[in-house]
Amino acid sequence: MSESGRAASRTAVLVCQGRAAAHGRATGQFGDPVAVGLLRDAERMPVDAVRANTPPAGWRERMVYESVRACAEVVVPRTVAIDEAVRARLTGQLVILGAGLDTRAWRLPELAQTDVWEVDHPASQQDKRARLAAAAPMLRGTDEGDLLAAELPAVARTVRFTPVDFAVDDLGAALHAAGHDPSAPTTWLWEGVVPYLTRDEVRATVAALAARTVPGSALVLNYQAPSARAAAGRLLTRVLGSSVTSGEPWRSLWRPQQMAALLAEHGLRVVSDDNLLALAHTLGSPARGRTALQSGRVAVAESHEPLT
Repeated sequence: MSESGRAASRTAVLVCQGRAAAHGRATGQFGDPVAVGLLRDAERMPVDAVRANTPPAGWRERMVYESVRACAEVVVPRTVAIDEAVRARLTGQLVILGAGLDTRAWRLPELAQTDVWEVDHPASQQDKRARLAAAAPMLRGTDEGDLLAAELPAVARTVRFTPVDFAVDDLGAALHAAGHDPSAPTTWLWEGVVPYLTRDEVRATVAALAARTVPGSALVLNYQAPSARAAAGRLLTRVLGSSVTSGEPWRSLWRPQQMAALLAEHGLRVVSDDNLLALAHTLGSPARGRTALQSGRVAVAESHEPLT
């Protein structure tokens, strides 16, 4: 719990569990050796069970197990698609909006010449930094090398933790204070956040990042499209209280044409927009949760000189 009284995101923990469960198992293109180090002992238990394919007997434990298993299916195509998009659009500045327990600054060697801004709620950042400190001794002596720093050292040139509450804070002001250069191209990454914001909050965030975006920049965006079956499933888990993320409801869903129109208003042209099910089929990764995969999307938009 942070000083503001808000707890760190449970969704971020579940996504990290999903990546840890899928590491080295789902597809040769996916890997996240850092994720398991960010988990606490109790959080690793369902991860180990999923990796061993040994579902527990108790129904609550089984619900946690199934949540981690299903999340692993979703994060594989999502992570691979986003990693590829980021690698293809290295600009020297990477801003991760709603970073949660993102590990890219610690596992993508391509970011060695990139400054990374991790933007998230202060409570989630406080939690992440505590986990980074715990991960360093845990991973010491592994293939990650001899980690002697207080926090797990990043492979990115710098990592700048930038606390922002998207509901009330000024994103542009926070990035300015953290040293982001709006006159230089930026790669923006917005993963796993949009559904938890209202439509007005999404619009305000797009406007704020667009104000600090110049030609040569790109936005890599993950969002959720409307799905009656997915909505019914989430409602059921909230009613039953059977999901670790039941207190973090979705607040906005977007059709691809709606998202493209919003981005176009701010000078960002969508160059690709794919659902996770299609990406999973391309990778040959598990796709039992067709509904969740089909409603999840990864889009890439680029900023160009305005037409005259």
